[in-house]
Amino acid sequence: MQTFWGILIPFLGTALGAACVFFMKKALSDAVQRSLTGFAAGVMVAASVWSLLIPAIEQSAGMGKLSFLPAFLGFWLGIQFLLALDHIIPHLHANSAQAEGPKSRLQRTTMMVLAVTLHNIPEGMAVGVVYAGCRSGSAQITAAGALALSLGIAIQNFPEGAIISMPLRAEGMKKGRAFCGGVLSGVVEPIGAVLTILAAQLVVPALPYLLSFAAGAMLYVVVEELIPEMSQGDHSNIGTVFFAVGFSIMMMLDVVFSFGISYFDSDRFSVAKSVITFFSVS
Repeated sequence: MQTFWGILIPFLGTALGAACVFFMKKALSDAVQRSLTGFAAGVMVAASVWSLLIPAIEQSAGMGKLSFLPAFLGFWLGIQFLLALDHIIPHLHANSAQAEGPKSRLQRTTMMVLAVTLHNIPEGMAVGVVYAGCRSGSAQITAAGALALSLGIAIQNFPEGAIISMPLRAEGMKKGRAFCGGVLSGVVEPIGAVLTILAAQLVVPALPYLLSFAAGAMLYVVVEELIPEMSQGDHSNIGTVFFAVGFSIMMMLDVVFSFGISYFDSDRFSVAKSVITFFSVS
């Protein structure tokens, strides 16, 4: 059940963000969109480092000087995977006049949804592989750390949901359809998470590769899509500031949750736990 909710939390963040279309009358300003995009980029970079790459390297510590190799290979596979999807799937970014990928007769609104869906894929994989590591008993990935990643991605999914539903509404869609478009862009996250968990359970030794694969895919999205979007127009430093905010929040979530578990499991609480156990038995 803990894994179920952990997988679902990021999707709920997207759905809540998409629901903003029912309460906000005006489209998001360029400054707000750049701020939200910068925030999402910061969360994704911090999650890639603390929740994915570092655990991947730690899990390969037995390889000695080559402990970086699984993370290195998985990272590059993730980059190549997203690069391929970027060329295969037709998509259109907000505030962009020209679609990317192969030529297509898809509607403009459909390609806008595909653009967000494209970078929700690695987020779902990231959540899935971290929970797979937790379920496998990995010492480097705790339940608290997995929950921290889910919460961090859910926080950055909230503005992403709004970023897709509000422009869809501005394109002339009815509010209900715009909301569904925002929600659908996040459906790939729980699907990707479940598929990644199944894959990791089949090949447990591949966990470091899968962790770094998700990190590479996420960082590709940040550099290829989010950073250019947050830097558009005048006063582009607002995106940079919110990048730092997102990075800081995700970093704090990961460290605080992980510290909380190790702190209460430390020897300093051994006497207190013995006392509690004594009175529970008696």
